[in-house]
Amino acid sequence: MSAHESHHHSAPHSHAHGHGPAAPVSRHLRKVIAAVLIPFAAAVAVGLVVLWPGGAPPHKPSGVGFDQPTETARVVKVAEVNCADVHAEQQPQPPSPTGQPPTGGADKGKPCQQATIEVTTGEHKGRTLQTVVTPDALRHYTTGQEVVVSYSPKAPKDLQYSISDVDRSFPMWLLAAIFAFAVVIVGRLRGLLALVALAASFVVLTLFILPAILQGSNPLVVAVVGGSAIMLIALYLCHGLTARTSVAVLGTLASLLLIGLLGSVFIGWALLTGNTDDTTGLVHGLYPDIEIRGLLLAGIIIGSLGVLDDVTVTQTAAVWELKEADPSAGWRKLYGAAMRIGRDHIASVVNTLVLAYAGAALPLLLLFSIAQSSVGTVASSEVVAEEIVRTLVGSIGLVAAVPLTTLLATLVVSADRKERSAPTGDEVGAGHLTGAEAGAGAGAGGTGSVPASPTGGRQGRRGGRGKRRKQG
Repeated sequence: MSAHESHHHSAPHSHAHGHGPAAPVSRHLRKVIAAVLIPFAAAVAVGLVVLWPGGAPPHKPSGVGFDQPTETARVVKVAEVNCADVHAEQQPQPPSPTGQPPTGGADKGKPCQQATIEVTTGEHKGRTLQTVVTPDALRHYTTGQEVVVSYSPKAPKDLQYSISDVDRSFPMWLLAAIFAFAVVIVGRLRGLLALVALAASFVVLTLFILPAILQGSNPLVVAVVGGSAIMLIALYLCHGLTARTSVAVLGTLASLLLIGLLGSVFIGWALLTGNTDDTTGLVHGLYPDIEIRGLLLAGIIIGSLGVLDDVTVTQTAAVWELKEADPSAGWRKLYGAAMRIGRDHIASVVNTLVLAYAGAALPLLLLFSIAQSSVGTVASSEVVAEEIVRTLVGSIGLVAAVPLTTLLATLVVSADRKERSAPTGDEVGAGHLTGAEAGAGAGAGGTGSVPASPTGGRQGRRGGRGKRRKQG
């Protein structure tokens, strides 16, 4: 095989079997997408600068609930004591509905534990305190165990410190390391970039969104600006600065706007206040200027953002791969095929959201079941209605993201292919020929590659066929 023949065989093969996303390359389409996204990105940057809080506002802990300074401590001694001697008799439990004796009867008569705790950080390092643990308690302590203690400066000296939690830093960091290792091993460079994007999301959340809300900025505006920044960073960092990623960004943005609109309408229509638990009440009590209803809507937007990214990126990738598999397909055919993929995605994503919120509210649902409340009563109570609105608004946005993003992607990729459907002479000379045409040119007795006609590809192909007839 001559060098010319090798050229004719290798070039079409690499073109036909090339892998990777078929990103639009037409200059006109890039300008159209940039005309939309560049002003949007500039507006997000301006919003970050204008609303940047410069840190959380100064605050003196009140000593109420979670608003207490904490220190680390260690259990230095655990001793068994008589529960009556330390005034820690077990509370009588009600009988079960079936008439059986109350559970926990086996613990009756067992000794209590008295744990001695030593504070290991802070200005009172070295101070000790004692706590009594009854046999039926869910948490017991062992010597050497690390715990977290809360400090109440207004309490008597012997009662200023109390155990608030256990120190679980090591298992949490270990789990995070296993997660990062799995992501990098499977995802390789994409996985590493995804971890960087995740870290950037936490930076935006902790340095911008939370402090800006505490400074009194509108929670909805802060969530939109911060969520948009997270979206731009995560999508472009993980998937590259391409037209395909830009289409996913546009689909995500449109869906977020829909979620914000629906959330605002139904939160107001359902008369939801957002103040449904002790934590929210404490935040509102400490910072009365925070608009709690806006905080609820901001939570809906931020909570939906991660799943929206997944939906829009997947649908855009599906359209590009379908077009690559069938370059002759029009936008209608592409849209129908991609929507068949999207419908399966919708079913799984909606189920995921509903089960995620149901799992988070499971203790609350159990309480309603114990109270034997009707479904209507449970659904109309504010604490449950808030979760229903959160779930359904987010799900509507996810459902709408599929056809919106699919339509945008099909229009973009189809319009781009139309501009590229008539190859130039340079493209033909670069090997944009079919396998049969390349074979015909190669069979011309080593006469060289098919020359590119100045007027386009057709004359070049006719030249190849003419040489084949002459050779035959």
